[in-house]
Amino acid sequence: MKTVRISWAVMIACALTLSASMAAAQLNSGAQAIALNANLTESLTVTLSANTVNFALSAGSATNAGSAGITATTAWTLAPGRNSVGVYAYFASAAAALTDGSGDNIPSSAFSIADNAGAPAALTNTVAFGGANAGLKLATVPITAANRSANRTDAMTFNINLTGGTLPQLPANTYTGTLNIQAQATP
Repeated sequence: MKTVRISWAVMIACALTLSASMAAAQLNSGAQAIALNANLTESLTVTLSANTVNFALSAGSATNAGSAGITATTAWTLAPGRNSVGVYAYFASAAAALTDGSGDNIPSSAFSIADNAGAPAALTNTVAFGGANAGLKLATVPITAANRSANRTDAMTFNINLTGGTLPQLPANTYTGTLNIQAQATP
């Protein structure tokens, strides 16, 4: 009887061990694939810290500073093959950067920008945008693999020089104009 009890005990232990090992065995499904596509598009933006500058003009004065400086932040994410990013300031017309609407104008040659505390420069160049002889290239940034996604800042201050040509006789009035800041990435 003792032998039968031991046999039953051994059989029960074996059965429990077998059922535990069968329950612990893993069962795996086949793998299913998910195709992933991620697209990072090219971008080039210019953001301005403000969009208005006022001038209190003095007749015949070379120094008519703008009321505030403006910071332009140019940011880009470019594809391989782009060589440079240019940042430009320009007017639509060299003859009438600012006008009173009655035929009296302040030309772009009388308007200057000091960029990043550099020397002031008049807007007298023909650039990628705007009117002929009405622009200024603020910067050219060579593009490499290290700066394909980057940004730059241009802190600009402004001045209007009323000493040249007929500008000393400019009549009292309100003169308005639009200065544009734009960037271009070139291949």
